[in-house]
Amino acid sequence: MTPTDRPCRLVVCRGCCCGTKKKRPGVDHRGQLERLGALTDHEGRGVPVRVSTCLGICFKANVVVVQPSSEGRAAGGRPVWLGDFTEDRLIDRLDDWIFAGGPGAAPLPEELAAHVTSKDAKKPKKSDRKKLKKRAERERKRAEREDPGAGGDKKSKKKEKKKDKKAAGKKDKKKKKKG
Repeated sequence: MTPTDRPCRLVVCRGCCCGTKKKRPGVDHRGQLERLGALTDHEGRGVPVRVSTCLGICFKANVVVVQPSSEGRAAGGRPVWLGDFTEDRLIDRLDDWIFAGGPGAAPLPEELAAHVTSKDAKKPKKSDRKKLKKRAERERKRAEREDPGAGGDKKSKKKEKKKDKKAAGKKDKKKKKKG
């Protein structure tokens, strides 16, 4: 393979925070790494995956860097850093994007755009983190509405509805006390 026909490449952080159950419980980190290693581009070339011990933005765990193919680089593509890369649906979108050409050769899918970060990202202040958590929750709920199978089983959905009702009830009580 010459430098002019390289496929997209991935750098996956798996060190001090990324890829650990302590930082991101409930994620099949090993399975995620295997799925990333099985990606291919539109020419059937395997996408090389390099594992890094730490990419330095641990608050965005899990981090994946998508490096452009030779074609994408020639078109002006640059590496794209993706943070909070913990859901299987994101791997599916990444697969589609790489198949379409990846950085520089194809537009970034909207679902991945929400996860774009950089190596220079700064840890948000606590008030900003709350806003980010709320935004992520809204995005997750929107994704569940679009793909009902992504939300899990009926029990977890019932628990979620119960929590929402409880939270709405607390808001109503606060309003009554004020008024």
